[in-house]
Amino acid sequence: MRDFYSILGVKRDAGADEIKAAWRTKAKTVHPDQNRDDPEAHNRFAEIGRAYETLKDPQKRSRYDSQRAKVEALEREQTIMQQRQAAREAAEKAKIAKANAERIMAELAKAEAERLKAEQAAAAASAAKAAADKATADKAKAAASATQEKKSSSAQDSAQTDSKGKADASQGGANGSTSSQAKGGGPSSASGSTEDVVNRIFGDTPEAAAAAESLKREQDARTDDHSLGDGLVPRPGPSILAPIELFSFFVRRLRGVEPPPEKAPDVFAEATVSIADLLEQKTVPITLSDGRELRVPLSGATEGHVVRLKGQGLKIQGMVRGDVAVTVRVSRSERFVVDGYDIRTVLPITLENAVLGCETEVEGPEGKVALTVPTWANSDQTIRIDDMGLPNGEGGRGALVVELRVMLWEKPDEKVTDLMRVMREGLYL
Repeated sequence: MRDFYSILGVKRDAGADEIKAAWRTKAKTVHPDQNRDDPEAHNRFAEIGRAYETLKDPQKRSRYDSQRAKVEALEREQTIMQQRQAAREAAEKAKIAKANAERIMAELAKAEAERLKAEQAAAAASAAKAAADKATADKAKAAASATQEKKSSSAQDSAQTDSKGKADASQGGANGSTSSQAKGGGPSSASGSTEDVVNRIFGDTPEAAAAAESLKREQDARTDDHSLGDGLVPRPGPSILAPIELFSFFVRRLRGVEPPPEKAPDVFAEATVSIADLLEQKTVPITLSDGRELRVPLSGATEGHVVRLKGQGLKIQGMVRGDVAVTVRVSRSERFVVDGYDIRTVLPITLENAVLGCETEVEGPEGKVALTVPTWANSDQTIRIDDMGLPNGEGGRGALVVELRVMLWEKPDEKVTDLMRVMREGLYL
């Protein structure tokens, strides 16, 4: 819904005379005859006419004000509903992410338990193998002693036979130990389990293989630090990483950094300022719907500009705080109108000054400014005075645009009247 008050450049409590004067000024400024190179001039002129037709009639104006109030209330309600919907969607996404993380950590814990169980089974098998090898060696020794008694060999042959039996037993024990270590739950078994977990959760990718290899090296280093028992395999150590730490490890290795949290929706507001505020480039206060008061900087701002206050918006748990987007609205002045970074004003001149030209002064937003009216000047003719407008934020300023308006004297002048009659009717006295 178009704002007819903004189109005419008046306040909402403006009187009928002020609305009529504003319509005349706007109509002359945007008249298609004065803007032949602008294809949109006709549409703007028609829009100004519609706005005036609505606001000049008290009944139409009352209906328009009532309807616009309803529309604004509906827009505010829709904005609040959109913000609430965005907050609900963000909370749902956070819930899904949390569930995925818990599922992955449960799988990691299950894989860790299976690895420890396999290591314990391998350790028990190795211990049983070592006991069997020892029993075999004892039987061989007893058999050697019986053979020595039966053959009644010499003491030297008996000693050699006994030494050979001990050497065989020692060799058998060594082989048993080697076999036990090969079948035990050593680093290779653990590394295989780790690689399976990585591939199952993160896929068979080069990045996952690199993460598994790094994890394997860390596990081998921790296993080497455990002390060995007498003839037994290493005792299974504690878990390499807790489930949460392991999950963080994979995220850092595969993604480089943790994914940033999602940003909360922005809050929208408006700040009504004066031309003096824009010229001074100072900050102005605004009050949000939640009661907070913020300061809005006006550097390089003008009508319709949006100033974004970082990190001052909605605060939702698990999300980055949103921004506050403030739209700058310039309060209307009886003398000046803001047009981008330009400031427009009207200068009335008499008929003789329009024909002959003159040196005069015009009231600017910062005081009086000297002005030269050219000869044969027309109404609606504009004169630009550079660097007298609003600061543009880049070290420059707009212009003061003076619109000339030819005015007749308050009382009729007989000589001028006769001259105009002669020029119109062609009579020469």
